[in-house]
Amino acid sequence: MERRRVTARLLARLEDFRLLPIFVVASMAIGIVLGNVLSISDFSLTPPIDAIKAIAAGTFEPTVSNAISLGVPIGLFLMMYPAMTNVRLTEVGEAFRAPRQLAVVLVFNFVVAPFFMLLLANVFIADPELRTGLILYGLAPCIAMVIIFTYLAKGNVPMALVFVALDSVIQMLLIPVYARLLIGDVSFDVRVVAESVVLYLGLPLVAGVLTRRAVVRRGGEAAMDRLKPGLNAVSILGLLFTLIVMFALKGDLILRRPLIVVEMAVPMAIFFFTMFTIVFLISARLGFAYEDAVAVAFNSTGRDFEIAIAIAITAFSPTVALATVVGPLIEVPVMLALVWGAMRFRPRLFGGPAADRSTGATTAVVPGR
Repeated sequence: MERRRVTARLLARLEDFRLLPIFVVASMAIGIVLGNVLSISDFSLTPPIDAIKAIAAGTFEPTVSNAISLGVPIGLFLMMYPAMTNVRLTEVGEAFRAPRQLAVVLVFNFVVAPFFMLLLANVFIADPELRTGLILYGLAPCIAMVIIFTYLAKGNVPMALVFVALDSVIQMLLIPVYARLLIGDVSFDVRVVAESVVLYLGLPLVAGVLTRRAVVRRGGEAAMDRLKPGLNAVSILGLLFTLIVMFALKGDLILRRPLIVVEMAVPMAIFFFTMFTIVFLISARLGFAYEDAVAVAFNSTGRDFEIAIAIAITAFSPTVALATVVGPLIEVPVMLALVWGAMRFRPRLFGGPAADRSTGATTAVVPGR
């Protein structure tokens, strides 16, 4: 009994949103130290999908590069899987009937975001290869982590899932077009995009839905509720693990050439704060429920760093790839700040209860209001 109480206290401490910034900063520091001690950026980065294909084919070699490449998909799975256990397929169907919310997401993702990032890159980045990396980073909407940020901010996860699924299909068609228009003659295999969708979205979704179905069948919704504290903790641990891996990838470089991070941080921070704030305020003005507004804002703001990194590694120089790897080092802390901001301003913009400071499970709201 005492052990159970201690475990419950530890889970509650991990979920306490007031302490999350401390955990995030500690994870970033651990990653930088590991990257510096191991000189990880001296190794060529194997695309995660290639490493997973090698495992499936039985040809995987346990090199440092291959081992590191698996860190991001493992961390993202741990982040995504708990959120996906909250998805009820009936609510996903209801989320399709939200034309105004969907229209806002599509306009900002495919009409505004790529050109806004292009503008910021031209204004703030002098190095042409770093500028190319930043433009590449802005081409595609996120297909994974926005669900986690929606989940942490107590938004409408089924709606976010629908938007991500539609974004993933559209970006497979538009990324080559935007790359040619904004960057120039770019040659890459569009299957990279499709494979990333399956890896970062499909696998955790299937695992989450099957888990929910099995647990509810055996013990009902009460059994699922009992699992939620542990699942929430797994999601936070996955986030912290992902941060450690991402900062380890370029930890020694951050210490040797910190100005690169600063140079990239300014336009990216402006991009994320501006996009989220505008969409969040527009959503409030249009009368969306808070839960819907969170899903819309994060889906319109997050960028697909997995796709950007994969394309940069296969089609561009190491400097361009460096810019895309630095991207999530900036995006994740900024988006976590936006999670806090969304909950903080919820009473003022949407009414209802004051922001909950923990990262408990989200309650999906039927869209279409």
